[in-house]
Amino acid sequence: MSATILVADDDAAIRTVLNQALSRAGYDVRITSNAATLWRWISAGEGDLVVTDVVMPDENAFDLLPRIKKARPDLPVLVMSAQNTFMTAIRASEKGAYDYLPKPFDLTELIAIIGRALSEPKKKPARLDDDMQDGMPLVGRSAAMQEIYRVLARLMQTDLTLMITGESGTGKELVAKALHDYGKRRNGPFVAINMAAIPRDLIESELFGHEKGAFTGAQTRSTGRFEQAEGGTLFLDEIGDMPMDAQTRLLRVLQQGEYTTVGGRTPIRTDVRIVAATNKDLKQSINQGLFREDLYYRLNVVPLRLPPLRDRAEDIPDLVRHFIQQGEKEGLDAKRFDQEALELMKAYAWPGNVRELENLVRRLMALYPQDVISREIIEQELRSDVSDSPIAKVGTAGGSMTIAQAVEENMRTYFSSFGDNLPPPGLYDRVLTEMEYPLILAALTATRGNQIKAADLLGLNRNTLRKKIRELGVSVYRSSRGA
Repeated sequence: MSATILVADDDAAIRTVLNQALSRAGYDVRITSNAATLWRWISAGEGDLVVTDVVMPDENAFDLLPRIKKARPDLPVLVMSAQNTFMTAIRASEKGAYDYLPKPFDLTELIAIIGRALSEPKKKPARLDDDMQDGMPLVGRSAAMQEIYRVLARLMQTDLTLMITGESGTGKELVAKALHDYGKRRNGPFVAINMAAIPRDLIESELFGHEKGAFTGAQTRSTGRFEQAEGGTLFLDEIGDMPMDAQTRLLRVLQQGEYTTVGGRTPIRTDVRIVAATNKDLKQSINQGLFREDLYYRLNVVPLRLPPLRDRAEDIPDLVRHFIQQGEKEGLDAKRFDQEALELMKAYAWPGNVRELENLVRRLMALYPQDVISREIIEQELRSDVSDSPIAKVGTAGGSMTIAQAVEENMRTYFSSFGDNLPPPGLYDRVLTEMEYPLILAALTATRGNQIKAADLLGLNRNTLRKKIRELGVSVYRSSRGA
């Protein structure tokens, strides 16, 4: 006997598409445009799974979900929404939804999720406190951010170790803090430590603490970050800068769940969730003998790559509004960015990513008396003629530029972002590595996700392309998309 899927959406086109797709997949489908009919079916014991939009004419699905979970706790509910924010994904998870899909969605993925939900119903996650639903810790509605929201929502009620990768300024600590604040360890401490900011010979003491007299200058016993984070989350930023000795001790903690202080002998049990982050290519560090391979696989249980801001430029207006609101709360004068200014900002490469954007917005709010920020002001602040940059020239009438010229122009902008200083060492390998992701993404986008065509376009073997897609975490764009 086939399963019955209850579909609720006030958009007739979406109801038609879902009815046809789910029927072809072998399910019995019942469709409605309102929450009242959906609730009548559910309360009567009908249906094996629910697919529902959030906003309907008579009731919001988030208000209906608690009643559904109370009446039929084992009924999987898949939530769809065009309100594609981090909080939408989190609310869907904490209200008891099996999964969340942002619109537009992939029908193949939807059917796969339904099959998984029917075979392994998800347990009800713990509810978040109502006051934790206010605020927006992560901002952006781009496809890249949607996938991050979905991964985080699934991780909230677990203790799985997370490895966050991404360029400096992409918000790795913000993601780690969001995972803590909305997860089951939210009542425990969140402790962050930056490996690159601590002298190498003190990292072990910082992590594990030390006993009195353990080394010269150790006048008293000191607690380490593991002890401080007990019952909560320990965020290890720039994990690639951890010295080998400390890596060995960290691996032992992850394997055995206990550690000893520097100079101590008694093992101490630990209960912390580890979230690590890096802007380095750790696989390259492994090949260079700078990072333990076994530690990498212990930390990389769930990999999450944060995209650079230039890859999600459509999020810039939302981010600007968010930073303006933050600035107003701190007493800065409100500003409005005109459309030309925003378009120019979308074209800029943002080598410092979201952190650079936030600093720019705050600087403009503090220093400029104008209520409206114009294109001219943005050009002046960025200290470069963005209209001559390779990104701005793409698609313009007379703007032809070779790849070499585009790279040279971008590298000039990148170097200038450091002022009188130089970028971190390892630039050659870092540039080659970072160019791979946008190159493969562009090829897949141009070929509508056809990997055979993309491999031919790139001049790669198809298996090589597949391997790179997996290693780099490239989102494969598909041509078949639902409403």
